[in-house]
Amino acid sequence: MRWENQSSMSEFLLLGLPIWPEQQGMFFALFLGMYLTTVLGNLLIILLIRLDSHLHTPMYFFLSHLAFTDVSFSSVTVPKMLMDLQTNHHSIPYVGCIAQMYFFIFFTDLDSFLITSMAYDRYVAICHPLHYPTIMREGLCALLVAISWFISCASSLSHTLLLTRLSFCADNTIPHFFCDLAALLKLSCSNIILNELVMFTLGVVIITIPLIGILVSYGYIGATILRVPSTKGICKALSTCGSHLSVVSLYYGAIFGQYLFPNFSNSIDKDIIVALMYTVVTPMLNPFIYSLRNRDMKKALGKLFRRQCFPQCDIWKKPKPHFG
Repeated sequence: MRWENQSSMSEFLLLGLPIWPEQQGMFFALFLGMYLTTVLGNLLIILLIRLDSHLHTPMYFFLSHLAFTDVSFSSVTVPKMLMDLQTNHHSIPYVGCIAQMYFFIFFTDLDSFLITSMAYDRYVAICHPLHYPTIMREGLCALLVAISWFISCASSLSHTLLLTRLSFCADNTIPHFFCDLAALLKLSCSNIILNELVMFTLGVVIITIPLIGILVSYGYIGATILRVPSTKGICKALSTCGSHLSVVSLYYGAIFGQYLFPNFSNSIDKDIIVALMYTVVTPMLNPFIYSLRNRDMKKALGKLFRRQCFPQCDIWKKPKPHFG
């Protein structure tokens, strides 16, 4: 690798959001509120799962990792975007740009695999309820998460290493609010055929395989639900899967919106809108989806609220016997 090529490009210039200067204050307040909601909401989910023993199940184990991923995902791009909106200082160092691209790809891929693991968990819970404790044991859950982290790391690392081999021209302007891989490749003076091939191949694999897994899982779930004779059983199954299906719809809806509607506005604005859906909107909505649609989460939130606001009520509770 010829490092002198990259050393000549010490920084990049991010053009940011396609908005008028007089609108920057309004958008700064809007995105700051959405980012704080994302962080606090997802951290609350992690806290509830950790504190409530009733939530120490495989489904909430995956959910806690998804919440952590959402916080990290938003934190990769949104703070820099907010700083640019507030200070109009849009430059980012070369190393910082590469690091931002790496973590953006990493958490995007990790989100996809965690959602797939949650779909498999729902499949086992509904289609094989009697064998659920033996199939979804702690070791398998940890293995699924570890594999998700490993594949995501390998994918983002391959893109990063290939990018560091490239030389960049005099133009250092990125028409985006973060260091997007596709935008960086357009600035390169080198041959990017290998980069584009790897980007297309890994993109198809990491999007298609998890999506197929999700569709197959919910295909079996749908077939099982239709065989359930009671309305109560159908409602229980749908309520169990409703939250996860909402998250899947948000995640893949943004992806399909990018490729199914290529003529929406211009390509730059479309990419920015899709990226905002990824990094700002979806991570913010996930806590609301899981807290408002999930009975166990609402119950755990209610217990935490009562414990903090009405601690004196504990004196009326019957004390548990103490052994030893």
